[in-house]
Amino acid sequence: MRKAVMDIGTNTFNLLIADVTDRSFKILYSTREAVLLGMGGINDNRITDDAMSRALLTIEKFAQICDSFNIDRMNVVAIGTSALRGATNSPKFLDIVKREFAIGIKIISGEDEANLIFQGVKWTHDFEKSAVIMDIGGGSSEFIHANSSGIQNLLSLEIGVSRVYQLFDHPETYSKELQASILSYFDKCPNNQMHQFSSDILIGASGSFETFYEMIFQSKWKSDNKVVELPLQDLMRELEWAVNSKQSERDNHVWITEIRKKCSQSRHYK
Repeated sequence: MRKAVMDIGTNTFNLLIADVTDRSFKILYSTREAVLLGMGGINDNRITDDAMSRALLTIEKFAQICDSFNIDRMNVVAIGTSALRGATNSPKFLDIVKREFAIGIKIISGEDEANLIFQGVKWTHDFEKSAVIMDIGGGSSEFIHANSSGIQNLLSLEIGVSRVYQLFDHPETYSKELQASILSYFDKCPNNQMHQFSSDILIGASGSFETFYEMIFQSKWKSDNKVVELPLQDLMRELEWAVNSKQSERDNHVWITEIRKKCSQSRHYK
């Protein structure tokens, strides 16, 4: 059976189309669009009119792609995450999508999101050794501690990139004081129990880690569903550079995608 999955994220919308059997699947098509659904409203628990318009245009585009693959709308699974979880006007958005495109969006909890992330990573990693999965999202970030027996602990924290970006100032260079304020915000995040996580292996499961791959190896990320080891020394070097770089330096870095240079609405949408 041919199916499609839409990931309605806080920053990015993803579409994946696959032929699915009981025990396997074959990916036919995948794409992503920078939508910035949470920009301008996520910390006020709402989706702005501009963000909603961008989202509807992207879903319309995705629906047309599904049509080109002859996928019945009943076989389109759409999942909403952090931005839609917290927005008081999510029902309005869901109603429009259902009415205009015959697509129902299921909003999942942070814990369910973490479970799905683990299920995805399991396709590419055997967990013979204990590992922590980290998914840096736009509205929330998920942490899953797992081993060969399965999930041992998981956290979904509201420390996504878009949410944090909109809480702090954005000078040309981030001072040590501003960096400390952001770290303090992370530490004080409700339900932050990261001290319970312990492992020698960190698995990055989001676009941010793809960007670090491209910065380290200076080549495009190959989406072939394989785990790629990043040399720790190289990763720490690029992290240090990113934290202390100027905005102009990030703007000119050819291996940083536009949406990760600066989460500015006017920068990406006219």
